[in-house]
Amino acid sequence: MPKKKVRVSQEVNAGSMADIAFLLLIFFLVTTTIASDKGILNILPPKQDPDQPPPEIKLNERNIFNILVNANNQLLVEGEYLENTDRLAEDVKIFILNFGAPDEDAMALYNALPQSLKSQANRSPESSDHPMSGGAVVSIKTNRGTSYERYLEVLDQVKKAYFDIYAERVGMTTDQYRTLTGKTAAEKELLDRGKEGIPMAISIAEPDKIGGN
Repeated sequence: MPKKKVRVSQEVNAGSMADIAFLLLIFFLVTTTIASDKGILNILPPKQDPDQPPPEIKLNERNIFNILVNANNQLLVEGEYLENTDRLAEDVKIFILNFGAPDEDAMALYNALPQSLKSQANRSPESSDHPMSGGAVVSIKTNRGTSYERYLEVLDQVKKAYFDIYAERVGMTTDQYRTLTGKTAAEKELLDRGKEGIPMAISIAEPDKIGGN
């Protein structure tokens, strides 16, 4: 009589599976980069004392470069309609570098500019008095229907105009200057020297209601 074969059940030892899963979890937690939302880095003014009225700052209309963006993302720059932002940075740069009514400090600033920037500077009395504090201010006013992408596009072009000037003052390209962090003494010196006397004066007005121009 033939012997009955005894089948040995082949079971997978699951005792170490929990350890393997735990190690894989740790591996993915350590190696995975979690994306985080980034906002716009802007320095906000200090909170105004409600019991103290804000100071009156008198600016001539010629010292304000007006940029309006309506609900349809259309641009009105200094009263002129622009289809896109291709020339916006250059227009802002021309406005900043105007010395229409310079005082003694502004003339000292002009004389200290590299020749490449002096050649771009104008003396138009119809434009900004000078690039220093109390002179050229760029005003951006949007609509509540303006897309966030359009707003960022306009703001980036305005900042580019300033960074172009800062970089040229220290003999760098705009991209090189924008990568400076100021973490070292040498980088901080370059950042300060580029911005000296020419603050990034950007005024962002409260948006209009949807449907306004």
